[in-house]
Amino acid sequence: MKFTLHEIGLKIEAGERLTREDGLTLYDSHNITEIGRFANIVRERHHDDIAYYTVNKHINHTNICVNLCNFCAFSREEGQKDAYQMCLEEVFSAAGNGYDEFHIVGGCHPSLPYEYYREMVKGLKERFPDTCLQMFTAVEIDHIAKIAGMSIEDTLKDLKSVGLDSLPGGGAEVFSERIRKELFPKKINADRWLEIHEIAHGLGIPTNATMLYGHIETLEEKVEHLIHLREQQDKSKGFLAFIPLAFHPENTKLPDLGNTTGFEDLRELAIARLMLDNFPHIKSFWIMIGEKLSQVSLWFGVDDVDGTVEDEKITHMAGATTPTHLAEEYLRNLIVRAGRVPVRRDTLYNVKE
Repeated sequence: MKFTLHEIGLKIEAGERLTREDGLTLYDSHNITEIGRFANIVRERHHDDIAYYTVNKHINHTNICVNLCNFCAFSREEGQKDAYQMCLEEVFSAAGNGYDEFHIVGGCHPSLPYEYYREMVKGLKERFPDTCLQMFTAVEIDHIAKIAGMSIEDTLKDLKSVGLDSLPGGGAEVFSERIRKELFPKKINADRWLEIHEIAHGLGIPTNATMLYGHIETLEEKVEHLIHLREQQDKSKGFLAFIPLAFHPENTKLPDLGNTTGFEDLRELAIARLMLDNFPHIKSFWIMIGEKLSQVSLWFGVDDVDGTVEDEKITHMAGATTPTHLAEEYLRNLIVRAGRVPVRRDTLYNVKE
């Protein structure tokens, strides 16, 4: 049964779970202010006026990758002119003091040994014991486990034993076999991505989740993606935040698609807040949609603007024109001037002030 936007609003006010059909109705609507109002009801129900942020550093240890996805401007083949691989000492030197989080992802390198990844985690935790290590997407974990000749569970247990705190949400893209075959045929499928996150949750390793939008996906595929995540959260209860990721086409194999619009960006964030009723946090990644739209999104279901994001590379290589990082005081001021209360947190949402 399909409900009108007004009827969906009544369900939201009553705290009822939205259906697949409700999700499609929301995507079909252009009434972004009303959808935003609904999302803000849920956002304030969870978090009142609080808006979270963190002081974090991005480190991308290699851009050499066996997957070479069509939407990726970052990855390179081994031997290409601008391919790189950081040694461990370079990773440790790039890290530095004063951060709440290191966000570390990279390509699926064909020849790096398991010890490289293990020693990276171990060395960072030994040098920076108070900094959360959010490292390696599910795609990378699958690759690392194969290199190690171990199961996903044993790989995650071992990495956790030397300091891994959390997995980032990347690599999910859109849970559609049609899209996977066209855009990232070498990458793990939806079932494998969800399985790895479920295993992590079972081991007490919290994770994030994402969805890449603004390319060839349909509205139906986006709703299905959100439903799959919601069902997984019902089972394993380990997702901390959902982050919609806006596709950037420059330097990819899809250069003619163009960038997402502000309408689309706010719609994704608001609908995510409405559909993912069991996710604690919805995050806007200002690197992808800009700091001003992230500020507005705090009234469209968002309670987290990510962080200072020092030294981000992946999105900027795809044409992002946002700064490569923001000063903490600037980020706090954006939140305050939006009428929200800034709260600094670590990866696990422990308050830092």
